Amino acid sequence: MSESSLHIRLFIKSYCGWCHEAIDWLKSRHIPFETLEVISDPCAMKELRELTGRTMTPSIDVNGEVLADFDVDELEQWWRAKGFDKLS
Repeated sequence: MSESSLHIRLFIKSYCGWCHEAIDWLKSRHIPFETLEVISDPCAMKELRELTGRTMTPSIDVNGEVLADFDVDELEQWWRAKGFDKLS
């Protein structure tokens, strides 16, 4: 599996500083992802609740692996623990 085979969805709130940091983290690594803004998209909010049981952002779904309500340090640790960093 390569990074291009990862389906990455990042649930955000536009005013969330941690969300912007997560976006910057992904972009700086040239990792493609889809952004779902949960305030303006009720379907995205519903899906976020179903995935995480919460409404907190940022939350990320990578091929069904979910990390909810994180900062970039937690994201980086989780990313490595899942082995996503080894994909090229």
